[in-house]
Amino acid sequence: MSPGDEHDYRGMDQGGRTDDPYSTLGGTRQTRTRLPDGDTATPHARRPARSSRSLVTVVGIVVLLIAAIAFANRGGGNSDDEATGNGKKPGAAGPAPTEATGTKPVQGKNGTIASGFAHDEQGAQSAAANYAVALGSAEMFDAEARQGILQATHDPSVVGSLQTDLDRAYSPDFYKNVGLNEDGSTPAGLTFVSRTVPVGTKVIARSADTATVEVWCTGLVGMAGQGSTKPVAETWFTISEKLKWVEGDWKIESSTQAEGPTPVSGDNRASTADDIAGAVEGYGGFTYAR
Repeated sequence: MSPGDEHDYRGMDQGGRTDDPYSTLGGTRQTRTRLPDGDTATPHARRPARSSRSLVTVVGIVVLLIAAIAFANRGGGNSDDEATGNGKKPGAAGPAPTEATGTKPVQGKNGTIASGFAHDEQGAQSAAANYAVALGSAEMFDAEARQGILQATHDPSVVGSLQTDLDRAYSPDFYKNVGLNEDGSTPAGLTFVSRTVPVGTKVIARSADTATVEVWCTGLVGMAGQGSTKPVAETWFTISEKLKWVEGDWKIESSTQAEGPTPVSGDNRASTADDIAGAVEGYGGFTYAR
C-alpha cells in the first residue's frame, strides 16, 4: 500500500504508456514516481538536487508504494547483469523458485516483521518476501509505524536519510490524494487498504554476504466502505531487492520495482465495499518462508 542509478529505492516505477506519469524511461522499463509536494492542481515541481545516496534511498521505498501513488493520481526494474544462476527454473534439478524446501519458517520477530533469516539463499528469499509485505502495508502511512518498519527492514546505514525523506514525502497533500485525512488518519466509516501479497521469489545474484532477490507481487490499494470514491483495486508488480547481511540478518540496501507480470483479469464479480472492508479487518497476513 502505498511513493536511478540502480535506483536504490523507489524511483523506479514503471509504466507502459507515455501519456501517464509512470511511462517507461529510456527503454529500461523503469518508471518515475511523482512524490506529492505542493498544490495537487498544478504539476509537481522537481525536487532540489540531493546527494545520490539520499535520492536513491527515498526513490526505492517510494516505489514499493507505487500502487498507492498511482491510485492517488489516477484519472523492469533492472536486474543485475552478474546473475549467478542461483534462481532455478521450473523443471530443473532441485526446488523450483516457489516450491517449498521443507525447511521450517523463520521463528524470529522484529515487532510484527519476521527476522532471524538463514544466512543462505532460502533465507534471502524469505527476507525479501516479508520485507515487501511490510513496506507495502497501510502502516507505512503512519509516521511512527513507518519508522519502525524502516528500522526492521533496512541496513542501518540508510535508515536515517530514508526516514527524513519519507517524512517529507508523506505530506498532507499526499494523504488527501489517497483519500486519507491530512494527518494521515482514515475518515470515519471507511477502511484504508494497502496490502502486498508475494506470489513468488527468485534469486538473481548472490555472494557470501549479499543477494539480489526478485519478488513477484500482487497488491490491494484503496478505500473500502460506504461512500468511498476510491474503491480498492488490485495491482501487479515485481520488486527487486538488494540485500546485505548485517548484524546477523538480511537487510535491504536498495530496491527497484517493475510493473507486472500481470495476468488477465478473471470473471469474479466485484464485492461490495463493506465486504472488502470486513475481509481486510478480519483476515491477517502471513510470514513468508521458502
